[in-house]
Amino acid sequence: MNNNRLAFLLQFFEEDPNDPFNSYALAMEYQQSDVTKAAEFFRLLLDKHPDYLPTYYHAAALFAELEQLEYAEQLYQKGMQLALSQQNTKTYQELQRAYRGFQDEYLF
Repeated sequence: MNNNRLAFLLQFFEEDPNDPFNSYALAMEYQQSDVTKAAEFFRLLLDKHPDYLPTYYHAAALFAELEQLEYAEQLYQKGMQLALSQQNTKTYQELQRAYRGFQDEYLF
């Protein structure tokens, strides 16, 4: 983790906590060093910005790694539904591939 980058991201978050990208960037940065903090920021995003599509792919993968499999599965499914409703075919396909990999690894 780059401490300078983290400091900048925290500053951006403090300046505008309602911008979903600021929370997303922190979650992604924390994934490298503190998965608990990353999970907190992903949960914040999912709670306050449920339509922020980029969250779902990475959040589902993180919660699968944390062995919160039921929650991870819900995130993949919700993300795919959201991608379809936003007519974002590329993200839908990426989530679908990730979900199939998740199923292969964790559910079967």
